[in-house]
Amino acid sequence: MQEDIGQLLLAAQLISEDGLVKASLQQKNMGGSLTGNLVKIGALSEDTLLEFLASHYGAPAFDLKNFVPDPALTRLIPGDVASRFMALPVARSGRRLVVAMANPTNIFAIDDIKFITGYEVEPRVATEAALKKALDRAYDSASTMADVMKGIEDDLSVVEDDDSAEAEAGISAADEAPIVKLVNSLIADAVRKGASDIHVEPYERSMRVRFRIDGVMQEMMAPPFKFKAAILSRLKIMAELDIAERRVPQDGRIKIKVLNRTIDLRVSSLPTIFGEKIVMRILDKANLNIDLEKLGFEPASMKEFLSAIANPYGMVLVTGPTGSGKTTTLYSALSRVNTPEVNVMTAEDPVEYNLDGINQVLVHEDIGLTFSAALKAFLRQDPNIIMVGEIRDLDTGSIAVKAALTGHLVLSTLHTNDAPSAIGRMIDMGVEPFLVASSVNLILAQRLVRKVCSACKTPLTLSAEVLHELQLTPEQAAGASFVEGRGCVDCNNTGYRGRQGVYEVMPITPAIRELVLERASASEIKKVAIEQGMLTLRRDALEKLKRGMTTVEEVLKETAADQF
Repeated sequence: MQEDIGQLLLAAQLISEDGLVKASLQQKNMGGSLTGNLVKIGALSEDTLLEFLASHYGAPAFDLKNFVPDPALTRLIPGDVASRFMALPVARSGRRLVVAMANPTNIFAIDDIKFITGYEVEPRVATEAALKKALDRAYDSASTMADVMKGIEDDLSVVEDDDSAEAEAGISAADEAPIVKLVNSLIADAVRKGASDIHVEPYERSMRVRFRIDGVMQEMMAPPFKFKAAILSRLKIMAELDIAERRVPQDGRIKIKVLNRTIDLRVSSLPTIFGEKIVMRILDKANLNIDLEKLGFEPASMKEFLSAIANPYGMVLVTGPTGSGKTTTLYSALSRVNTPEVNVMTAEDPVEYNLDGINQVLVHEDIGLTFSAALKAFLRQDPNIIMVGEIRDLDTGSIAVKAALTGHLVLSTLHTNDAPSAIGRMIDMGVEPFLVASSVNLILAQRLVRKVCSACKTPLTLSAEVLHELQLTPEQAAGASFVEGRGCVDCNNTGYRGRQGVYEVMPITPAIRELVLERASASEIKKVAIEQGMLTLRRDALEKLKRGMTTVEEVLKETAADQF
């Protein structure tokens, strides 16, 4: 049948002979359908294919591009049946069920669905690729979670009194399975959606679960309040926390296999007035991009950064707020300089990812293993390169400077708004200006902006007012590819998918060194750095905006306007 479709598309002059041959070859080597491979290699657009299929089958088309599956509908057809027939329920009216199908003329499929659901079936045609994405979304997340919740409500009885012995102890062995299934589904759903954090939040008479996806919180589900104690207890058991202690914060870790890969979760519990809030940070090595070339540096900035980390000694500082990607940048830099010829040591709190060939130390401040204590120990361990998770105080700063001045390359982070402000932060800590000037090689400030979803991006024309707010002249905006995301299934209807680094790279040149020695202000240092060619965070973000990678809203939200 697929071969017939290929020939029909060829006869309709919608594809070329060469495109058909390439798609057939890709299908043979990689699997999938012929039409799916035609779209994948660009021989045919999804919209053209959908229009052709509607005409070919004589059935109305259903565009699944922006469709959000309804859990109440997906429950009507079991997942294995939906996958086998490539059929997804999309709407319901009275006793009629509208079903999007790859082949709306499949009488056997329609009869089976009619028998299973008890509804009259109205078939619509959809492309196989769009159906696969929609089915994955419907049955791997929304429907799974709904089924789990239904199973819990049917099978599980949990006491609602938080102070009862049963709630204190968690859940009994007989009742454990449904809660285990719910929690596992929750974690799997977060990993599948690319979330960085899971928030489980109890309130006075309700409970909600939110995921942080691409830096933005999104509400995912609201489990019945009566299951609060059981869910929280299960998470604490998995993280090896004390389930009887609910008055003080606790920290733990969960290692779990999800989607055929091992995921680490850093777990934090915090007592609130209505129970413990649990936040899980997802540490997924599959999402760790430690290739410097792919982080999004502009060519000139990349050259400066590579030059700084290639130095045998000196200090490289990475600055930015929490969650701005500083750790990823440092790991990328370490991976670049990590060779068998050098001894690399890190002090981290916490150690987020294990890197082969690098000696990583977990800081334990409660037993005296602080950043400064670890640094002192490192200097007796014959290091070449040292990474300190954060310079928080004068003691750590002084030892880091001493290490940088005595033949070691030191990488660390600070919390400042931009690169020039890091100089003042070091001096405010008590490090002498002459030590800062002679030890620091380069300072990098960074932010993360959300990338426009490639599946639903559309061109955009900016008004003169917006260009003025962005500090862009019409000449600078000429030839730019401004875009926005409409929102689709691929991006959870947000218009964004993934994030992109924005960088401000300031090498410490002789002119800037002089300014540091004179205790010049951050704005004076910034002005000279810009004159010497430094791209500010705003300017770097504007380059990404002009290339159609992000949106005006993201640029304005994440970067401050230049005052020069």
